[in-house]
Amino acid sequence: MGTLPHRRVVVLGVGNTLMRDEGLGVRCIEELERRKMLAADVVVIDGGTSTHELMDDLQNLDMLVIVDAAATGKEPGTIVRLEDSSIPAAFSNKMSPHQHGINDLLAALTFLGRSPARLVLFGVEPHTMELGMELSSVVGAKMPELCELVAREVGAAPCA
Repeated sequence: MGTLPHRRVVVLGVGNTLMRDEGLGVRCIEELERRKMLAADVVVIDGGTSTHELMDDLQNLDMLVIVDAAATGKEPGTIVRLEDSSIPAAFSNKMSPHQHGINDLLAALTFLGRSPARLVLFGVEPHTMELGMELSSVVGAKMPELCELVAREVGAAPCA
C-alpha cells in the first residue's frame, strides 16, 4: 500500500492585535494551536499586518484559509465564509492597510500562476476597533465556533 500524497495547507491569521477585534485572525490561530485542533500537516502562519513577506509561503498550495475581521455590514460577531473569487471583494471595504496587502498578494499569486487550488476566508464582523489587546465580548464569544469551522474546513481539504 502506497502513502498518500502530501497536501500543502496553510491557515493564515491576519490582523492588528493592538486594535481589539481587528486582531481576530491572529487570536484565532493562537487558539487553534493552543487547543491542537489542526492536523500535523497544516501549517499555521501569523501574518499579523505584514502580508507582502508571505509570498514564498503561500505559493502553489492545495488550500489557503485566511482568518480575519471582515466588515460586511452584518451584526457584530457574525461569521462569514467566502470562497475563491468572492474573497477579493470582501476586502474592498478595507478596515486596515493589511487587507490591501492581502488583495495585492492574492493578485500577485494569480499573475504568477501560483494561486492556491482552494482559497477560503473566514471573517467575523467586528464590534470595536478601538485600541486594546482583548477581543470584544461579542467577537470573543464567537471564537470557539470560528475555530471549529476552520478546523473542519482544513480537515476536509482534499489531498493533492
